Amino acid sequence: MKIKEIYETMSYGPAPESADEAIQFLESHKREFKLFINGKWVKPSSNEYFETINPCTKEVLAKISEANETDVNKAVTAAKKALPEWVSIGPHKRARYLYALARQIQKHSRLFAVLESLDNGKPIRETRDIDIPIVARHFYHHAGWAQLRDTELKDYKEVGVIGQIIPWNFPLMMLAWKIAPAIAMGNTVVLKPAEYTPLTALLFAEICQQIGLPNGVVNIITGHGKTGATLVDHKEVNKIAFTGSTEVGKIIRRATAGTGKKLSLELGGKSPFIVFEDADLDSVVEGVVDAIWFNQGQVCCAGSRLLVQESIADKLYKKIKARMETLRIGNALDKSIDMGAVVAKVQLKIITDLVKQGVDEGSTLWQPSWTCPKVGYYYPPTLFTDVTPSSTIAQEEIFGPVLVAMSFRSHKEAVKLANNTRYGLACSIWTENINLALDIAPQIKAGTAWINCTNVFDAAAGFGGYRESGFGREGGIEGLYEYLKPKVDDLLSDKPIKVAKKTAAKPNSNGQPNGIDRTTKMYIGGKQARPDGGYSTVIKSENGDYLGEVSKGNRKDIRNAVEAAHLNSSWEGKTGHAKAQVLYYIAENLAIRREEFADRIVQMTNQNMASALEEVDVSIDRIYYYAAMADKYDGKVHHTIHRNVTLAMPEAIGVMGIICPNESSLLGFISTVIPAIAMGNNVVVVPSENMPFSATDFYQILETSDVPAGTVNIVTGSKDELSQVLAKHDDVDGIWYFGTKEGSKNIELLSADNMKRTWVNYGKHRNWLDKTQGEGTTFLRKASQIKNIWIPYGE
Repeated sequence: MKIKEIYETMSYGPAPESADEAIQFLESHKREFKLFINGKWVKPSSNEYFETINPCTKEVLAKISEANETDVNKAVTAAKKALPEWVSIGPHKRARYLYALARQIQKHSRLFAVLESLDNGKPIRETRDIDIPIVARHFYHHAGWAQLRDTELKDYKEVGVIGQIIPWNFPLMMLAWKIAPAIAMGNTVVLKPAEYTPLTALLFAEICQQIGLPNGVVNIITGHGKTGATLVDHKEVNKIAFTGSTEVGKIIRRATAGTGKKLSLELGGKSPFIVFEDADLDSVVEGVVDAIWFNQGQVCCAGSRLLVQESIADKLYKKIKARMETLRIGNALDKSIDMGAVVAKVQLKIITDLVKQGVDEGSTLWQPSWTCPKVGYYYPPTLFTDVTPSSTIAQEEIFGPVLVAMSFRSHKEAVKLANNTRYGLACSIWTENINLALDIAPQIKAGTAWINCTNVFDAAAGFGGYRESGFGREGGIEGLYEYLKPKVDDLLSDKPIKVAKKTAAKPNSNGQPNGIDRTTKMYIGGKQARPDGGYSTVIKSENGDYLGEVSKGNRKDIRNAVEAAHLNSSWEGKTGHAKAQVLYYIAENLAIRREEFADRIVQMTNQNMASALEEVDVSIDRIYYYAAMADKYDGKVHHTIHRNVTLAMPEAIGVMGIICPNESSLLGFISTVIPAIAMGNNVVVVPSENMPFSATDFYQILETSDVPAGTVNIVTGSKDELSQVLAKHDDVDGIWYFGTKEGSKNIELLSADNMKRTWVNYGKHRNWLDKTQGEGTTFLRKASQIKNIWIPYGE
């Protein structure tokens, strides 16, 4: 037989990995695991256990404790008790502990890898070569950040006790992504692993003991959804970090609304894998394998939507089908397989049902000719063609090894198809034209863009989503902010800041301002607009003087303003320099009318002229600050361990709703609106309800300052009513609210439907005249989101 014939006919034999040490670990706990609380193994109060199984064989691996409310209380109490000491030991000692964790993970890397494959069903090659190295990398990387926290992040402090809930698809990796930054920044943690895959988290608890991590810094509690819900609801938990389904993410968003808890959510995805006609198709095929059949497609950022330029579609489909025939599926501990088992029977049914629905809706199904193993929860790699963009399988996250393919003709159509989803976690772009790649990447609404690569991760680069894929970032400096809070927040007041008043003036005898009509319209799409409802609201000064009337906006006015904001595509596309020039122009025009705006403030507030002029002057200065920052608040090139130039680009959130504070009528408006537009957002603004004239006068400044129509839209009226309409609106991408505690709760509650980003004040008040409270990069960070673009280089 010739060598060529051998290569064509040879079949792969098994290459089994030994599970002996993993079994010894299970036996050391008598295959019955307790909870890890305050540095000790504790029996569950309920004395209830559930089983975790090997999905490749359906064999029971161990019994796992079911934590109840009492156990959650114990864990949170332990974390809270440990917090002061963990903070006080300082950055260097915390760094040493993280470094020790990294070293210990490396020392036991094979044990972690085998245990992960047994519990999860993913191939040992993936856990050994991808998952565990990334886990160690995260602890090493964040050991460095722990060392630097007090110098590089000196204006921030720890959040407190962190509740963390992680999924079953990357059990140990998700643990590292959450625990490493949390404890590096001085927080303590209560973590609940997924009920399907708790074993590596429990092994991690053992290494916390081995390195002598102070008791209570890390607590591991196991259980089902009720355990997680109890952790979310706990009053002593200061932040929740969750990775999982969008549906559960929305439940958590609603449960935490109004509590003041920080929240980061990394949720579902339906990521586009975009192939242009000049791409290297052989590389594309291997990219597809990594994108959708990695971890059996159980990846939140899996490239599950294949978008192919029409001219090469048939050729690529043929190559993909040929590659699918060569994929090997089997026991996760076999080093020669490409795909393992789906995590559980219930997940297998979800995949099967959605595939059937795809067939029923008219898409064309293709699967390889070979069959899956009979024992275990296996599903073959699957390709759908002839898929319509609106079909269920093109819109819903399947979370399995199912690829749906659609074609496009133009670059513009590719972007529209890619963004035709409620998700926005990642995308993968394949072309030999770097100009094209860097043109398309910013247009895709996704937190990560991989160019000629896919599913690449590193601790130095943030990861997280847009839209219903959640908010917040994990990894990189952007991920650290999720576990920090500004020190200045401690200075915020429970009451509005008082201003110097002048001697009370007598109201006009007839209650009218000398017969002059002072009714102001709204400002929508660059034009003054009458209210849809035809109503106006009387505005009086603090002395009761009639000052005039403003339009009373309603739901339709908000709709019109949001539409106008979406129609304006020119503002976000401007360079930072161009935006800066417009902002400088705004400041100059406001300076020309300095006394006029001060007079208006005096009329509304009865404060003295000196303090009114101060508010105008600070407003002018604040515009200059954000004009200066417009082309300086820029991105980074992250130093990852891969051969990539990894660009971290701040991008506009999109259309933002801004509910201004009632106090500081001009400065509150300037301090919130200007940083938002400096970052390229288009905004719909609800100004001070009782002092709206500073904002309505300001649209005359906008009209004469080259601000594109639709960039700033002003709708006057009831703050509570209009803010709720904005929070419910599916085409609003983010909302800032400066009002009451109850109003803050409503914003967070109503924003859950489309997972818009929120920033609320929980009834606290800023001194807007104080730069530390009313100005700075925090406003710019809240007005933008980071997109990481991975560009590989070299051979």
